Amino acid sequence: MGTLILASNADEASLNLLSAIIDLDGWEEPSDLVHGRVWAHSKCEVQILLIDEIHILADGIDTKHEKAANFQVDDVFVLSRHVSSSKTPALTLHPIGVPDGFPPGERGVAGGINGEAPPPSPRFGPLFRIMRELATERGLGEKYDLTIEATHHGPLLSKPTIYVEIGSEEEQWIDREAADVWAAAISVCLGLGGGQQIGLWDGDGDVMLGLGGGHYAPRHKSVILESEIWVGHILAGYALKFEEEEENPEKSTFSWKNSLKIALKSTIKAFPGGRVFAHLDRKSFKGWQRNAIIEELESHGITVRRGREITGECQ
Repeated sequence: MGTLILASNADEASLNLLSAIIDLDGWEEPSDLVHGRVWAHSKCEVQILLIDEIHILADGIDTKHEKAANFQVDDVFVLSRHVSSSKTPALTLHPIGVPDGFPPGERGVAGGINGEAPPPSPRFGPLFRIMRELATERGLGEKYDLTIEATHHGPLLSKPTIYVEIGSEEEQWIDREAADVWAAAISVCLGLGGGQQIGLWDGDGDVMLGLGGGHYAPRHKSVILESEIWVGHILAGYALKFEEEEENPEKSTFSWKNSLKIALKSTIKAFPGGRVFAHLDRKSFKGWQRNAIIEELESHGITVRRGREITGECQ
């Protein structure tokens, strides 16, 4: 299982996270390749790539690295800053993609390609739970919101990808304590200290597709924390544009159904053999919208489960 950790010189938090990870034992001396600086781990199939451009615009960097470094990339971790209008300090992670972007095929406002979503990383749920535990043990839960986000922004990659972030301002971006928590969580997840890797998909299990709610997906987050469920894409309510069918007829062919299909297809790709189901933030939808979503999911053979059903089965 080859993992690529991607960092960017254009991102202060990314460099802070990179420094914390490199300070862990096991890294060989870096080498400079045509696409960036590379560190290889001496005991694990893990490499770090530092590039100059901002990571959200680095479309295809996974396959580019495979060719340049002769290294098989099976999944990608991206080290990043987090920015929010509320400026709330946060340690957060999320899948990537712009399934709701319009017009389709063009570059998204924050990178990626409109109408595309890379496979979500199977590490998402396990890594979030590990980070929460470590951050709480170290007292960071009092300083930071320990959270997740819905699927958003680029780059467009072909491998399962997860963003890990520190936010929301420079004071947090350069906080070494926050970076050390993320480094420790990533180390546990990838087995950098000699332990068994966590979050490897073995071809069997229930996989949640989260639909609705706000950007920080509190209802989906609760389910992830209270269970051991696998997690695919999470589409916030703003990514399911029901109103455009009526208000913008020219966009009617790229409505909420398209976003849902793209996220579902990408999630299935990341979890071959998995039993994908949907979890709805029901209060974020009108009754007719919920019914329309459920009908559309049923047409694809996808069931809908309530949070208490998921968490109860995992207890």
